Amino acid sequence: MKVHTESVQFKADQKLLDFIEKKMEKLNTFYDRIINAEVKLRLENSGQVKDKVAEIHLHVPGLSIFAKETNKTFEQSIDSAVENLRRQLERYKEKQRPHSTV
Repeated sequence: MKVHTESVQFKADQKLLDFIEKKMEKLNTFYDRIINAEVKLRLENSGQVKDKVAEIHLHVPGLSIFAKETNKTFEQSIDSAVENLRRQLERYKEKQRPHSTV
């Protein structure tokens, strides 16, 4: 799977990029036909606190899956978004399986 990471209004350090890459590779264990992933990181001003927003677009054959999470750190946002995508992938896989008529 090819992972494209984009950080808006800041420069993401290599440690964060490696963390994202590792988390995205874990999704391959749940569904191995993921074509690519687009990760967008940005800061959101809500009052005095700057929240970290992670948006992830997964492209699988015949479908595009999206998750957006906001948290205090990018790591927490990525964790939440990946968990959300994992649940969506499992539902998608269930729909793809042929139903047995017993």
